[in-house]
Amino acid sequence: MRRPYRPPVRKEDEHRINEKIRGLAEVRLVGDNVEQGVFTFAQALQIAKDQNLDLVEIVPNSKPPVCRVVDYSKFKYEIKKKQKELKAKQSKTVIKEIRFGPQTDDHDFDFKLKHAENFLKENSKVKAYVQFIGRQIVFKNQGFELLDKFVKNLEELGKPEAPPKLEGKRLIVIIAPKQKN
Repeated sequence: MRRPYRPPVRKEDEHRINEKIRGLAEVRLVGDNVEQGVFTFAQALQIAKDQNLDLVEIVPNSKPPVCRVVDYSKFKYEIKKKQKELKAKQSKTVIKEIRFGPQTDDHDFDFKLKHAENFLKENSKVKAYVQFIGRQIVFKNQGFELLDKFVKNLEELGKPEAPPKLEGKRLIVIIAPKQKN
């Protein structure tokens, strides 16, 4: 059975404006240079037209719905600007991976430890794992000792989110950077 056609929702349709607002007896009016209060829909629309502005429905679910008298294009621009600012403030968490074998030598361990320190100073998370290949899974205890040593060496820069855990043939620990005050 075919689904009935539904036109895609466009960004312009986010807010109902002017005559597109239907079925309302009265609205709460807000905005600059406007007497705030509850008006009939016809009065609110007339007030907006007198000022050469648009009547925009902002909170449709309240009783009565809230409408603002504003220039709609300017209103959309301000919303876009706020969303852009919020997006800029968000920080993406980056996870850097470091791989060990169960018999990793001291020099290799120190080399990878320096990399992990730099990653934590950059405020990135570090995912350290011991990869067991073939029958190396017999040496799980060496993997746990290796990751415990790794976590202890990074104690002042970061702390593990959880103790090391075995997932298949990988022993994994994730270290998050400590927050600076």
